Amino acid sequence: MNINQKAINYLKALSAETITNAKSGHLGISLGASSILFALFKDHYNFDVSDTDFLNRDRLVMSAGHASALYYSLLSMFGFDVSLQDLKEFRKTGSKTPGHPEYRTTDGVEVSTGPLGQGVANAVGMAIAEAVMEERFNTVGFDIINNYTYCFVGDGCLMEGVAQEACSLAGTLNLRRLILLYDCNDVTIDGALGLANKENVAKKFAAMGWNVIRVPQGNSYYFCTHAISRAKHSKKPTIIIFNTTIGIGTQKEGTSAVHSAVLSAEELAVFKENLGVKENFFIPTDVRELCMATTRRGKLNHEKWNQNLAMYSSTHPELYKSFMAFFDRKKINFERILKNISKYDGESLRKVNHHAISELAYQCPQVIGGTADVGPSTLATIDNAGNFSAGYRRGKNIHFGVREHAMSAIANGIALYEDFITFDSTFLCFSNYAIPALRMRSFMKLPVMSFFTHDSLAVGQDGPSHQPIEQLAQLRSIIGNTVFRPCDFKELVAGYHTAIKGYMPVVFALSRQDIAHIDNTSFEGALCGGYILDNNCSKPQIILVASGSEVPLAVNAAAELKKKFSVNVVSMPSLEVFEKQTTQYKNKVICKDAQLIVAIEASNDCKWLKVLGEKTVLFGVEDYQKSGSGDEVYAGAGFTVKNLVKFVENKIKSQK
Repeated sequence: MNINQKAINYLKALSAETITNAKSGHLGISLGASSILFALFKDHYNFDVSDTDFLNRDRLVMSAGHASALYYSLLSMFGFDVSLQDLKEFRKTGSKTPGHPEYRTTDGVEVSTGPLGQGVANAVGMAIAEAVMEERFNTVGFDIINNYTYCFVGDGCLMEGVAQEACSLAGTLNLRRLILLYDCNDVTIDGALGLANKENVAKKFAAMGWNVIRVPQGNSYYFCTHAISRAKHSKKPTIIIFNTTIGIGTQKEGTSAVHSAVLSAEELAVFKENLGVKENFFIPTDVRELCMATTRRGKLNHEKWNQNLAMYSSTHPELYKSFMAFFDRKKINFERILKNISKYDGESLRKVNHHAISELAYQCPQVIGGTADVGPSTLATIDNAGNFSAGYRRGKNIHFGVREHAMSAIANGIALYEDFITFDSTFLCFSNYAIPALRMRSFMKLPVMSFFTHDSLAVGQDGPSHQPIEQLAQLRSIIGNTVFRPCDFKELVAGYHTAIKGYMPVVFALSRQDIAHIDNTSFEGALCGGYILDNNCSKPQIILVASGSEVPLAVNAAAELKKKFSVNVVSMPSLEVFEKQTTQYKNKVICKDAQLIVAIEASNDCKWLKVLGEKTVLFGVEDYQKSGSGDEVYAGAGFTVKNLVKFVENKIKSQK
């Protein structure tokens, strides 16, 4: 037995032991894909275990994240901070080896994966980011950025729509340093793949502009490593189709029963004996040395890169200076953004945002993003910045096409590559398509901005299918997600500040219609999530709290109500940010002595009641409205001064 096969046998044994010890895991893929990933780690994957954030490292995305036992075993064998003891704690609460790979939890893990297909789109985003850096900073003789993005996928990943959307865009953009490692075992949880999918993957990817490599012997180290070598020389993105046997070496190999099987102690003993492995949780010296040779090579490659970068700094000093400052967020001048967009006050927030993102991009070269084919409507485009394409890598506007699922997951990948300031955009009603990616973004705490426009009933004649009634509640329910619904340019820029300086994902709900100038709005107040806009009394009887498009309605209704009551108006662009403030501040803004608190928003979000307290009632939307002009639909749903005043007066009367 040669040393490579011996290493793979011990890798299989480690993976199987890890799963049996945990009494949980996914054995089938961990055994079937072992030769693929061992070949990648040993011969191709460029990493440095002493600096896993090394900028020019290769990226590996485990889109098929259920192969985590195999992944963690490889990380352990090749010297990452994953010990054999960590493998014994696989899937235990608080361990470094959770059930699916988690970003910032396990050394070497580039992205949290688990929901199939998301990782494919993340990898496309990483490849876009690499292409941007390569174009901007590489010169003749100095390939400062030339890393590959590898993405490990299974049959399930490629059935997901998000993966197909992302792969279609990757082919269009010709992301040549993107390589998909496809573990094609023709088996899913329910049974044979053919029960649900009989498409020709090779022809499909070729039609999308990909280079296709077939490896019928996908369980052979030699054929795997040779195929990856070929892929690295392609001028197109490449998919390598490895035909493998799921759960190879077990009695259930080749069947769906082995997908999440756990070998008993007796079955494990027989399995290991067939592999020639006698020890438990063990890596032999010669196998360890084989892996460490690769690890040392990675460290040496990093040292050579540092030396090359030092020479680059001498021969191209201005370019080097730009390279080192590329991701600098400290220089962002928010006061300048406020000043330069103040002249657009009174216009729709989508228009104001267009100027704001253009101003931000003028200051920051790392800003990049785009829309799901709705740029002329959402206006989330950067002026004078060009379009990112196969022929122009300096463009800052990405045309994602009608691919909302992939758009948001790709934006996550760009942010994961390094400190890019990334954004995506569509209509608020279509944010539903993006929720899986928004959830993963929030889970990983990625500072990506989503600009969702057409934020209220005033969307015009598009009708109820385009009316975003429940979307704000959905977005606010995502743990770790921050929603900003600004009423003017000051509150909008406060949302920018929250995302960029706070390093967190922020979703913006922006108006399609113009919002007239509002007195006393505050950038500083918006940074607190909510603030008193109209302070009529220290202990008001009524507090009207509104967000975004409904703030002018609250102000105008308050003017009428003041004839009978003491009324304060609060602008609340972000419930999530307001919740984080001190109790003293929150009690100052929302006086506990108030007789009635009215939350005003064109949504059905009951989170207002939780945040503002038991005295709160929601003046919202209870049903979809008919198609019509924005003003007519808005008024038809009751959003008029007259209706709001009547609503408040009736609530006050009912308390007596």
